[in-house]
Amino acid sequence: MNEKYINEFIDYLRYEKKYSENTINSYKRDLIKSKTIIKKDFTKLDKKDIQTIIQSLSKEESPNSVSRCISTLKSFYKFLELYKYTNHNPLTTITSPKTAKSLPKVLSEEEVNKLLDINLKTDFDYRNKAMLELMYSSGLRVSELINLTVNDIDLKNYVVRIFGKGSKERIIPLNDYAAEALKKYILYHRTILFKHGENNILFLNNHGNKMTRQGFFKIIKNIAKEKGIKTELSPHTLRHSFATHLLKHGADLRSIQELLGHSDISTTQIYTHITNEKLKENYREFHPHGK
Repeated sequence: MNEKYINEFIDYLRYEKKYSENTINSYKRDLIKSKTIIKKDFTKLDKKDIQTIIQSLSKEESPNSVSRCISTLKSFYKFLELYKYTNHNPLTTITSPKTAKSLPKVLSEEEVNKLLDINLKTDFDYRNKAMLELMYSSGLRVSELINLTVNDIDLKNYVVRIFGKGSKERIIPLNDYAAEALKKYILYHRTILFKHGENNILFLNNHGNKMTRQGFFKIIKNIAKEKGIKTELSPHTLRHSFATHLLKHGADLRSIQELLGHSDISTTQIYTHITNEKLKENYREFHPHGK
């Protein structure tokens, strides 16, 4: 029965909640891990079984991963209750472990300029330039970037249309650098990457298919290595840098929230912590009594 419950829950997340495929896959992995640890019907689990799952995960996973799994299970049991598969929720009194809140890594403006200074020789160089300029210009999530179509780019009005989490649409402005890079890529290089006939996918990989999250991350890491950039990167590094640099130069938090597509401004407030930490670093480094 567990397979049935998981499959129905996944359909619920996909069609009712409109979650992204990345989020859905994360939920599914957590449930499969839990099912592997406790080989019982989910509707028969009790608090002791949940504690066994948590203890087992804690031996191999980070506190953040364990916390996420608990959150997944809580959502899953709400679904089971909603659809009358059970009237017992074993997670009612379970709390997540405390996790250390780490600030996202961001590039300095100098490092961003290095990253974007790509020597344009091949069609892939023009594609990479367009991807990175767009990412830094508009603060897209990687999942939003790779799902773009040519029709989502409006070079006449300098905007890009995004369908973010929950299929929420937002219109984001493009700066001149991103618009110029996109124009060159779309007009002169994108069609050369076709391998299986024409399509409307904006960013294609070397097989002529849609760029993947992993593919994008590999590209940005390789470029950073070539440029001698030492800052630790993640797939969202340019998104975090976009927001932090906007805040640094005087943009208000509400505007940044809209641009990033955050439903809750508390999510956006993390960038104020980043800029505050940078101020502290500068103080310690440059003030005569700062050390």
